[in-house]
Amino acid sequence: MSYETIKYEVEDNILTITLHRPEKMNAFTGRMMQEIIDAFDRADADDEVRAIIMTGEGKAFCAGADLSEGAKTFDYEKRDDRPDKVGNPRNEDGSVNWSDESIRDGGGRVTLRIYQSTKPVIGAINGAAVGIGVTMQLPMDIRLASTKARFGFVFARRGIVPEACSSWFLPRVVGISQALEWCYSGRVFDAQEALRGGLVRELYEPEELLPAARAIAREIVEETAAVSVSLTRQMMWRMLGADHPMEAHKIDSKAIYSRGASPDAKEGVMSFLEKRKATYPCKPSTDMPEFYPWWEEPEYK
Repeated sequence: MSYETIKYEVEDNILTITLHRPEKMNAFTGRMMQEIIDAFDRADADDEVRAIIMTGEGKAFCAGADLSEGAKTFDYEKRDDRPDKVGNPRNEDGSVNWSDESIRDGGGRVTLRIYQSTKPVIGAINGAAVGIGVTMQLPMDIRLASTKARFGFVFARRGIVPEACSSWFLPRVVGISQALEWCYSGRVFDAQEALRGGLVRELYEPEELLPAARAIAREIVEETAAVSVSLTRQMMWRMLGADHPMEAHKIDSKAIYSRGASPDAKEGVMSFLEKRKATYPCKPSTDMPEFYPWWEEPEYK
């Protein structure tokens, strides 16, 4: 896929995905949804990519959904520009076919794809991040922000509700009380409040933001085993939904057993004992353990 709304740049094993509609404050469109999903597919298939940074071009990260369609912006049946438009999702009796693909939330497709990533994802939030601009950050593993950034879960002020799976992600990231306060009010708040509320890890002056994100990514690239990082990411995220720590113990046990017999584990131990830099041979594209994936992806229905 050729990209029109994002930039895809790999340097030193770090992929930077930049939302690139600066004249529209990187407002989210159906085309952007498709391109972000494609970029993550491409990154997962490329063993040269060890970490991903997401940021925005210009003064905004993402100002939310593109509102250029006016009153019908969120009325899917009246839109003819949705990339997944496949006819009318209504049954003959006029009721809605809730399993029809055309009613799926595009922001949710993006956050689900980021959630499924085998590579760690760092958000470098450079400016305004509102609506989908903030909810798409939630499945990112580490979120850094510019002191100039602004955030807003503005859905109730637009007559809609939180999307992009944020009713699952946001309470897990910041706690239920903070999540509800931000979503009930729909107000836009500054980077300091985002930091206090646990939405971002640290604040940086604008010129220091991307270097800070790259420093975190470089440590991952230079010091860790790629398969171990990929497994760890899925273990941590997916155990958020487990109903007992025994579920984690089962996966931990399988992972330690399989990784312990791998060339990576031998290299990790010997490089430490020999006081040299490790060179890990295993690749996520070919060397994930035989029990992976241990889950079944639910269908949309």
